[in-house]
Amino acid sequence: MAKRSQPAETVETDRIEGVDHPRQTTRLVGQGPAAAIAARALRSGRPPQAWLICGPPGVGKATLAYRIARYLLAYGASDKGPDDLSVPVPDPAAVQVAAGSHPGLLVLKRGVDRDSGKLMTVLSVGEVRRLSGFFGMTSGAGGWRVAVVDTADDMNDAAANALLKLLEEPPSRAMLLVLSNTPGRLLPTIRSRCQRLNLRPLCESNLEAELARLLPDLSAGERASLARLSGGSLGAALRLAGGDGVMLAGEADRLIDQAAKPEIPALFALAEKISRIADGLDVFGAFLSQALVERIRARALTRQPHLDRWVDVLEKLGKTFARTEALHLDPRQTLLTAVREMSAATRRAGAV
Repeated sequence: MAKRSQPAETVETDRIEGVDHPRQTTRLVGQGPAAAIAARALRSGRPPQAWLICGPPGVGKATLAYRIARYLLAYGASDKGPDDLSVPVPDPAAVQVAAGSHPGLLVLKRGVDRDSGKLMTVLSVGEVRRLSGFFGMTSGAGGWRVAVVDTADDMNDAAANALLKLLEEPPSRAMLLVLSNTPGRLLPTIRSRCQRLNLRPLCESNLEAELARLLPDLSAGERASLARLSGGSLGAALRLAGGDGVMLAGEADRLIDQAAKPEIPALFALAEKISRIADGLDVFGAFLSQALVERIRARALTRQPHLDRWVDVLEKLGKTFARTEALHLDPRQTLLTAVREMSAATRRAGAV
C-alpha cells in the first residue's frame, strides 16, 4: 500500500524575531483609511462576505486582517465594539486569536511538508479545501467564523479555483479575508467577488516613529536609513534591522557615492564580506537598486537632465545581480561590473 501523504504543517514565515506576530499586534500604523472602511461595514451589520486586502509586503495586511477577525469574533457584525475595531487585550476572543487557538478562526498559509521537511512552494488546493469543512462547522460563541488566506498570491491554479467556488456560494455568518501583494495576478472572478481594501506604503515619518518604538537602540541615522530603504514597508525595515541589513544598506550608499573614484581594494573587501553572508549578494543588490531608485526619483523632482542614463544603469544592475545569483558567479566580478556602469554614468550624466 502506498504511503499516505501527511498534511502540511503551518509555519510562521512572517514572524520577525523580537517583534510581535501580526495576530498579536494591536497597533495598525498608517492604514487609517482602510481600517475606517472596514469599521463602517462591520458596524453597520452588513459587511461583505469576503475582503481582498491588498498592498506591498510588510505594510500591515495581516495586522488589519487579524484586527477585523478579533472584532468579528468578539462583537459580531455590530456596533457593540469601538469604532476603530480595537478589542481589549484581556478579551477572551483577543487572547485566543493571539494564541492562534480560536475555534472560529482558520489561517491558510504555505506549510512545511511533513514528508520532505521543506517549505511548500505553493498554497495547495488541499489547504484551500479546508475552508469548506471549517465554514460548515457550527458557529462559535460569537456566531461568526473567519478565515484568513495569507497570501492568495501563493495559490496554484487548482487552489484558486477552489477558492472561487467558495466565493460563488458563500456561507452565512462567515468572513473570508484574502491577502495579496500582487492582486493583478489573481483571477478576475476572485477579485470581483471580494470587496477591496487597499493598503499603502507607509511614509518615512511613520516608519521612523515605529522603529524608534520597536528598536530604541538604533540611532536616528540608522532609523532614517532603514525607513528610506524599506520602500514604505515596516516589515522590510524590521528585517533589514536584523543581522547585516544596516551594514549592507550603508555599503550600498557608499558604493554609489564613490562611483566616480572607486577604491578597488575596498571593493574586493566588500565582496569578501558579502560572500560570507547568507543571500548577501542578493540582499545587497536589492539595497543598491533601491538606493538608486530613490536618488533618481529625487533628481527627477528637480528636473535634472540625463536621467535616462541612470535608468539604463538601474536596469543593467538588476540583470547583472540576477544572473550572478542564478549562476553562482563571483561577487567580486559583479561588484566591479556595477561600479563600472555607475562610474560611466557619473562621467556622462553627473552623480546621483
